[in-house]
Amino acid sequence: MQDSSGTNGQLTWIRQPVSFGPAADLGYGLDMLAAARQGRLQPVMRLYRPAPTVAFGQRDAKLPGFAQAAQRCRELGFEPLVRKAGGRAAAYHEGCLVLDHVEPHADAVMGAKSRFALFGELLAGALRHTGLLAQVGEIPGEYCPGEFSVHGIHPADPEHRIKLVGTAQRVVSGAWLFSSVIVVQDSAPLRQVLTDSYAALGLDWNPATAGAADDLLPALDVDAVEAAVREAYAGYAQLQEVPMDDLLGQVPAA
Repeated sequence: MQDSSGTNGQLTWIRQPVSFGPAADLGYGLDMLAAARQGRLQPVMRLYRPAPTVAFGQRDAKLPGFAQAAQRCRELGFEPLVRKAGGRAAAYHEGCLVLDHVEPHADAVMGAKSRFALFGELLAGALRHTGLLAQVGEIPGEYCPGEFSVHGIHPADPEHRIKLVGTAQRVVSGAWLFSSVIVVQDSAPLRQVLTDSYAALGLDWNPATAGAADDLLPALDVDAVEAAVREAYAGYAQLQEVPMDDLLGQVPAA
């Protein structure tokens, strides 16, 4: 078991069966964080398949082209939101898997960077278990760039690398929230909305870095990736699977 990130050896594992909607899904992670900070919630992992969303960063919202970017998202069927965490715009939909991992921790700030490294490697290992060639590290020109992004490598062309997992973290006094988005299927709509959004914002990037796991391994689906992620996290903590209603009893949805 790992303990450097605050786990007490057990992690409650919860599958949210349907999306609450883009804004409510994003907000619920912060509600979980607040509950952990207040001592009402022990370590928990919530997994769900999101509704079509483009989550912009705070810096994006201050750019002159933001209103145009948001309008283009709506035209393409994606809800534009501004998240509290940093970074640039990231898009996701039902072909993705979102992980919201929350833990109370007396000194949540101290382990912030090590958590990026730990969970980046954990998720890359999970993807390798499905048969993908996956590594941790930013690739040139990726959207929402990050040092600990997880990318996949095309088996026939090692120079062709696709961002598969983006991670973000929010730390407060007494708790942390580590969110990961794994892009598994149906990359075309994501690439389109990112291309149009980044153009409106005036940001440079390489659309070839946007893709999905099934672009590299066509038979892969969200269920297979979720199973691999669960197996990987079983090496991090003792998992206890409970229904979503149990979490809602502790943290009611808005």
